[in-house]
Amino acid sequence: MPDLYLVEFKGNRKEYCYNTFYHSLKLHDYVIVQAERGEDMGLLDRKVITGVDFSDMEKPHSILRPASEEDRRKLTQNRADEEMGWDKVLVFIKKYNLDMKLVDIEYQFDRNKLTFYFTAEHRVDFRALVRDLAAEYKTRIELRQIGVRDEAKRIDGFGLCGLQQCCSAFLKNFDPISTGEARIQGLSLNPAKISGNCGRLLCCLKYESEFYTEVRSKYPEIGEKYVTPNGEGIVDRINVFEDYMVVKLESGEEAKIYGRDIKKKDRKLTSFFFKCQKAFKLDKKE
Repeated sequence: MPDLYLVEFKGNRKEYCYNTFYHSLKLHDYVIVQAERGEDMGLLDRKVITGVDFSDMEKPHSILRPASEEDRRKLTQNRADEEMGWDKVLVFIKKYNLDMKLVDIEYQFDRNKLTFYFTAEHRVDFRALVRDLAAEYKTRIELRQIGVRDEAKRIDGFGLCGLQQCCSAFLKNFDPISTGEARIQGLSLNPAKISGNCGRLLCCLKYESEFYTEVRSKYPEIGEKYVTPNGEGIVDRINVFEDYMVVKLESGEEAKIYGRDIKKKDRKLTSFFFKCQKAFKLDKKE
């Protein structure tokens, strides 16, 4: 069976492709791949060793050949023409007074298709725009509406952590994210601190929440009472990464308790008495 590769295209778009014709390939070199109607050109990102389930995705296309110097020059020309096309498209958008934001323009390598990516708050009737663009460029035109997260992925950039955006680097799907994931990590709900470049909640909140949930499940809640070998105190804070909690004792001293030293039955018992105490105080106020 031919080897499977992950090929990266413009806008951090990645697709699986088979080396159907058994070419001698080198990672991080350009290759010409089979496209829906013709040929496209992408960068050979990596060889896929583990099995991939294609039941819920498009069947991989074939790698037709390694890219030649002439192919590279053609790609460079395509990118230059894409940049030059912005002013024309914006004039057409203004002509029809369309409420849309142009995000990117991408030629298929063989120029059999030209795709315009845009964002909009609502559905846009762009039929007249497509006719004008088809007359201008004499090729198949596709207008694709994308979300703000897809926009950030195509543009690329760095996150608050200083690393490349997760969506541009490795994320394939955008799962729903809620502020609950931020609470699990004990983060402030300040939008400026928990939002990405797209203006939505940080993607890392979602895939990191499982780790935080697993670690924190070993500990009492912050504010609960806990009996240490040095006496009783209140759980002051939890260090998830080093796996310990700090208990502030009645004497004012602090005790560090590691997760490995907390027995499950003690955890449940402490939590039970803490909840009962809170319920009793609420009843008393009423």
